[in-house]
Amino acid sequence: MTKLNLFVLLFFTSGLDAQILLRGRVLDGSNPIQFVSISINEGSRNTVSDKDGYFQLKDIPPGPFEISAYLIGYELFQKSFPKNYSTDQPLVIQLKAKPLFLNEMVVSGNRHLSRRTESSVLVNVLDRKTLELTQSSTLSEGLCFQPGLRVETDCQTCGFSQLKMNGLGGSYSQVLINSRPVFPALLSLYGLEQFPAKLIERVEVVKGGGSVLYGSSAIAGTVNIITRTPQENDWSTELNSAIIGNATLDFNANHQSQIVSKSKKQGLSIQVSGRQRGAYDANKDGFSELPAISSATIGLSAFQKVGARGKIEFNAFNINEERQGGNKIGQRAELADQGEYRLHHVFSGDVNFEQEFKDSSSMMVYLAAQNTWRSHYTGIDQSEGWGISRSKSAQGGVQYHKAFSNFPLGKNNLTIGAETQWESTFDEIKAYNYLIDQKVALSAAFIQSEWSLLKRLHLMTGYRLNKSNRMAKTVSTPRFGLRWNPSKNWQFRGTIASGFKAPQAFETDMHIAFAGGGVSTISIDPNLGAEHSTGYTLSTEYTISKTNYIVGFSVDAFHTILRNTFILQELGQDANGNMVLFRSNGGFSTFQGINVEGRYAFKDDIQFQSGLTFQKAFFQDSLYWSNELPGTIKQLRTPEMYGYATLSLFSEHRLSPSANVVLTGPMLVPHFGGAPGVVGDKLETSPWFVDLGIRLAYRTKLKFGKKELQIHGGIQNILSAYQSDFDTGKNRDSNYVYGPLKPRTLFFGIKL
Repeated sequence: MTKLNLFVLLFFTSGLDAQILLRGRVLDGSNPIQFVSISINEGSRNTVSDKDGYFQLKDIPPGPFEISAYLIGYELFQKSFPKNYSTDQPLVIQLKAKPLFLNEMVVSGNRHLSRRTESSVLVNVLDRKTLELTQSSTLSEGLCFQPGLRVETDCQTCGFSQLKMNGLGGSYSQVLINSRPVFPALLSLYGLEQFPAKLIERVEVVKGGGSVLYGSSAIAGTVNIITRTPQENDWSTELNSAIIGNATLDFNANHQSQIVSKSKKQGLSIQVSGRQRGAYDANKDGFSELPAISSATIGLSAFQKVGARGKIEFNAFNINEERQGGNKIGQRAELADQGEYRLHHVFSGDVNFEQEFKDSSSMMVYLAAQNTWRSHYTGIDQSEGWGISRSKSAQGGVQYHKAFSNFPLGKNNLTIGAETQWESTFDEIKAYNYLIDQKVALSAAFIQSEWSLLKRLHLMTGYRLNKSNRMAKTVSTPRFGLRWNPSKNWQFRGTIASGFKAPQAFETDMHIAFAGGGVSTISIDPNLGAEHSTGYTLSTEYTISKTNYIVGFSVDAFHTILRNTFILQELGQDANGNMVLFRSNGGFSTFQGINVEGRYAFKDDIQFQSGLTFQKAFFQDSLYWSNELPGTIKQLRTPEMYGYATLSLFSEHRLSPSANVVLTGPMLVPHFGGAPGVVGDKLETSPWFVDLGIRLAYRTKLKFGKKELQIHGGIQNILSAYQSDFDTGKNRDSNYVYGPLKPRTLFFGIKL
């Protein structure tokens, strides 16, 4: 070899030795992530991770350099490396998921923590960011931004609202707080509006009979409120003010602080919220359509890690709220010509101990309790309509979860447990001879198997055995489901489940209202029996996830049959001339329809989500809600179409606009006569409503404390789509109310 050839060989060999090959893998926990964009020094070298999360970058300079990894739905990863960094060992990049469509970790589908896409049943998630972008100050305002969910106001005087899921009334949806059913019927009358959105980390929604694993009242589905927990050292303060209908002020103040130890073994979070809202009179008759509200809430969350794999969590909140509607607001309630007054003191808390073991199993022991005290008044012309309510409930249980990796044909996740629940309700108004004194005890054992028969086919079987003191026989509620993943983009799910509802005396429809020039009360059939249900759901979900965007849709169909349906019909008048409604068992009723949801996200620049529900709901036999009119087989107050959409632009930029819309189709609304101009009972058809809102936020970094200042403002219900035919005067039918929760509202806020 000539000297020239030797020189050339040494030159190129030395050049190759100077080059650095960087190898690595991108993971979410132990799961590999595909399509992650990895770059060096802001794009001088680029690559994308493969289906197993592996990547490699050639010709890396000897240093120093910075590597970044990005995939929509995850937080940006950045790390700097010094000069002559050793690349002998592959680099492992752990990405932290953001709550965006695919990456949510949920507990409601399987009763244990799992990725949403791996849940046996379809789980929808309403996150804290959506609550903020839609300017939802309470839980009731935010729930309508989920497919199949609708919140309606059912009283013109006190403002009581209820959640309807897949067409079924509020008493058929199990509201959970941190997975515990300590949200009793008495609290559900006003609790959705009392619960501040700032206490919420996320809301997990499971629709259909697949949620009967949580017991009685989960016929329509479950709404699981997950409260905020401490994650890092941080604090924030927010002030919001609003003008409702150019007439009424609504002021909210919120503060949140969280502290986490350096070892990450202890954490404490405190949230404080306060609200002052004046009464709103839409038709200028001197009687309110929205009650005055004064409330204060404090929430507490803490955790303590025990050893390497154990953890104790504690959550609690206390709500004090005073509300008054009608006229002569601010005076003693009995001085009103027509009025309702409610003073609530609510406390709820839960404690959980979870221990993980090395054999891929875990055990949880939990206890939750709630206490509600309420003083209330409902009356016309200074009547003696004062009453007292007491509600206490508790739940305790144990749950064991085991993952079998070598189960026949595949893997199996097995969950078994037992729990007991107790609830006491006392509600009395002596002037109306109205008394409910009820105690409910429910014990249950449950088992669930999630069996991966093949790589893409998963069988879910669940069985719950229930014993209630309100029923003579033990009730079993099985559920079965299949999840099929024909490809990485498609998911199909189907479930069939049975459910039941014990004949409890107090439900959301037990609200005392005004009608026919007096008060309407409810009498209960002494032979009231339990309701039973069979629910079928079938869903498909399609999602494409790339480096910079996510696009997808889901369609879920539901068909629920109720037997011995609880119905409410007019019975007549009592000795005092007040209307009496009779609650009894009817035949069967059917609820069926489809929920369609679409979503699109491009980086942090565009996020869009929309859902529509098409449904039909009817009785087997006609319901005679009025003695003056023929019956109807159609479910009342149940639109055949409703939906929502949210759009957020540049959510991480300095200036970020957002918009939202809620659509509500026509529905049949009962209207009792007695108010001026309303001669007899009528069955009205409500119009279409389009509730459109916009919000604009501006952010800027502050020099002190590395904090961010946000100023935001906007308009809710821009078109003022609001009911235009409210009854007037003291003899109005207070239940004749429909449409959006409030008229056009201007809001402004500041957050530090």
